Amino acid sequence: MLTQMNSFFKTTVISAICSLTVFAQDKITDELKALSDSEQHDKIIEQYAPKSKDYSAKSLYYIGLAYHIKEDDSNCIKFMDLSIKKDAKDPASHYIKASTLNYMGKYNEAIKGFQTAISLKADHAETYIRLGDSYDRLGKKDLALEAYKKATQQEKCPGIAYLMIAQIYYYLKENDKALEAYYAAEEKISKESSSYINTLFNIGLLESLKGNYDKAEPMFLKLIQLDPKNYHSYAKLIQIYYHQKKYDKAKPYKNKLYEAHKKGELKDNLKDMFCFDQFKWKDKSILAYERFQELPNSMFDLYNKHLFYVFDKEDKVEFTIQTEFSPISGEQGNPKYILCMTKGNTHFNFGIGFNDNFKYDDLKKAVIDILEEKIKPTASLRPGK
Repeated sequence: MLTQMNSFFKTTVISAICSLTVFAQDKITDELKALSDSEQHDKIIEQYAPKSKDYSAKSLYYIGLAYHIKEDDSNCIKFMDLSIKKDAKDPASHYIKASTLNYMGKYNEAIKGFQTAISLKADHAETYIRLGDSYDRLGKKDLALEAYKKATQQEKCPGIAYLMIAQIYYYLKENDKALEAYYAAEEKISKESSSYINTLFNIGLLESLKGNYDKAEPMFLKLIQLDPKNYHSYAKLIQIYYHQKKYDKAKPYKNKLYEAHKKGELKDNLKDMFCFDQFKWKDKSILAYERFQELPNSMFDLYNKHLFYVFDKEDKVEFTIQTEFSPISGEQGNPKYILCMTKGNTHFNFGIGFNDNFKYDDLKKAVIDILEEKIKPTASLRPGK
């Protein structure tokens, strides 16, 4: 009887200790969750990480999450592994570990982690999105597309999934599908995000490529209202109005670009010039650019003002036709710009002049006449000849 009593008390004590341990662990988990929710990640790391040996799987998860947010990848992986070892059925630990592996460029390992997370919780849109990111980084566009589409089938799917679908279709040169996906993204993405700006621009671009200028124009107008310094959109509006021969509507946007250039606000391919027109001639594409330079740097300075780049079927520049400023010509009362062509190492002068107030239709006609060889050069020069 005494032995049975001792056994009973022993079992009761052990049960009590276990209950206290579980209670303590639950208390720690609650504390960590509260700290995590209030974004006190440094406090989690400083106060809880050093004494985490006997913590529960969820407590270890919150510590790993803190390291994840602080971009300490190695410690994040360490604590997620400890959490998974104690509870392999929590999808959150697999998801955060796989997300960290993505940041580390270990995409194949990340894919396995995301797939495990999906097997445990199949309705989490973010997991499919991150899985799509892994495939995308590996260049497996079809698998990435499948993952992003799967994300959109879940409740509360972030708009970025729709945007990624559009971008992959655009990469695959399936422009109609890309445009449809961008329109879907426009409705889903936060209007305050940079992704929304990107979406509007791409809708405008793809509608322009289809010749739907009436649909492209409002996109770019909306975009510059949201982001007045999105100068690429000004250039796109100029191209739309030039295509429609509405040159007066293009003028204020050209003026905006010139003002921005003087302030040093234009970067990259807008730093020196902007594209104001695009058109086809036979099997060639022509892109027309206008340079911002208005005055010569010296009395002997010759510079190109308008450049028509002629591209072949492989999108390589064959030659350029350009208006060239000559200070000597201007001083002698001749036109300010002379129409010339550069092909390889040879420079051709066609003896046709234009001043600042020229009509674009006249310049464009002269360029096409040169392309059709209706106008012959009056002089040519090859260096060394």
